Amino acid sequence: MNSPQRDITLRFLAEPQDVNFGGKVHGGAVMKWIDLAAYACAAGWSGRYCVTAYAGGIRFVAPIHVGSLVEVEAKVIYTGKSSMHIALEVNACDPKSLNRRLTTHCIVIMVAVDQNGQSERIPQWVPESDADLKQHASAVKLMDMRKQIGEEMQIFVE
Repeated sequence: MNSPQRDITLRFLAEPQDVNFGGKVHGGAVMKWIDLAAYACAAGWSGRYCVTAYAGGIRFVAPIHVGSLVEVEAKVIYTGKSSMHIALEVNACDPKSLNRRLTTHCIVIMVAVDQNGQSERIPQWVPESDADLKQHASAVKLMDMRKQIGEEMQIFVE
């Protein structure tokens, strides 16, 4: 068996149908691209079909213009028994200049599931470099913060 693929980059051009009323690529299109990259990354790591369990901390830093070359980079930064925390970064540039700039970043949690929708075990990721250790620690910290936010959000669903 091949070793799991930890990261992936999707590249494409922003098209006119991706534009909002302000003339920039709308957030929904960016979120779709993020979800696609998170899925490809999680499936590459786990070798399984995966579903999105959480998307958070989405930060829109700069607009994306029609015709821009868009790169969505996804990387596993933490694994549980069946879940993968994927860090995503969206960069864009004029394809003629290739002067990339950060436009969006976030974390998505994907879960590997079987044909009945039950979670399945995945390979564990072990941090190796200093950068890996920092990202792993950040993922753990964010899990604690999400738990607190989830508890606070209960007021809206009761």
